[in-house]
Amino acid sequence: MNSFDEWSPLREVVVGSARNYTSHERELSFDFFFHDNIVRSEWYYPRLSATGGSTATRSTIKQRYVDELNEDVEGIADTLRSLSITVLRPMDLPADVAAVRTLAWEAAVVPPLNIRDNTLIVGDEIIETPPMIRSRYFETQLLKPVYERYFSAGARWTVMPRPLMTDASFDPSYVNSTVGGPTEQIAHPQPSHYDVGYEMLFDGAQCLRLGRDIVVNVATANHAKACDWLERHLAGRFRIHRIFRLSDSHIDSMVLALRPGTLLVRSPEVADLLPEPLRKWDFIVPPVPEANGFPQYDADDLILTSKYIDLNVLSVSPDTVLVNEACPELIRTLEAHRFTVVPVRHRHRRLFGGGFHCFTLDTVRDGGPEDYLD
Repeated sequence: MNSFDEWSPLREVVVGSARNYTSHERELSFDFFFHDNIVRSEWYYPRLSATGGSTATRSTIKQRYVDELNEDVEGIADTLRSLSITVLRPMDLPADVAAVRTLAWEAAVVPPLNIRDNTLIVGDEIIETPPMIRSRYFETQLLKPVYERYFSAGARWTVMPRPLMTDASFDPSYVNSTVGGPTEQIAHPQPSHYDVGYEMLFDGAQCLRLGRDIVVNVATANHAKACDWLERHLAGRFRIHRIFRLSDSHIDSMVLALRPGTLLVRSPEVADLLPEPLRKWDFIVPPVPEANGFPQYDADDLILTSKYIDLNVLSVSPDTVLVNEACPELIRTLEAHRFTVVPVRHRHRRLFGGGFHCFTLDTVRDGGPEDYLD
């Protein structure tokens, strides 16, 4: 295992699995996580009540979308193989696994699709991160064969402290300070015997890896506590740079490093929140995505991402990038900056909450612990 950055030549990668994806469960952790981007229809997406944070509703996904998602995920894997990259896969979610259950709660389960979220690769180390959505609590169990393979070959393997994830575990300050979204202010979370206060809740996709430096987006007390752990754990090996509220959680549809000195960003304003050395890099700001680049959905289809989801590209070398074929403006912009673009089909990214960067976990790249910020 060797993965220190987002752009050096890619040799091995894990591509997620969408098998047996059936539904989303609307409960407290889900609505907190998707607060910024969920498209709300008052009559169809009822808000969580201030006194009923644990009440859950199931949102079924139409089978045709799942079938097309599986086709597209396999297409991503095939494209990477065609570029001479070794592709590994997690175990598929068994069809008969309907829910996950802990001491404190029960939730519907989803397959290991957006595998960037619950694992952070830093150099030669696998770090399983504490999930932010209850339905994904045991997701990394389906990646165990991959982790065992790398551990046997000499990789480090660490698991961050697992949260209890009661209602009281979640810091609502970000949700309660922003306008819009599906949740009322949660002033009275449901009490639980297992309450311990705010816990570590954190995704690997909150990190931008730059050699020996890691830029981390922090929007809540949950993220801050996890970042404290990360800072102590990686002390002497990596430098952690905190940025605050660049987004609600993930960083990789706001800013991606395409090569040393070049960032792909959603808007020029992103620069104001980045560490000072990164503000000197070149910024590529593509045109605002066209509405006709997305499928039209029915009123009962749950939209989980913003229109900027396709900035979630995957670099396979400093000059080659996988981009959604439905984004001609982004493709032309990158080609104008002398990138080779590999167009790949990905239709229903807004329904399943991820792009190419989300669906993949790069485990072997050529780069090392370089210093790109001095």
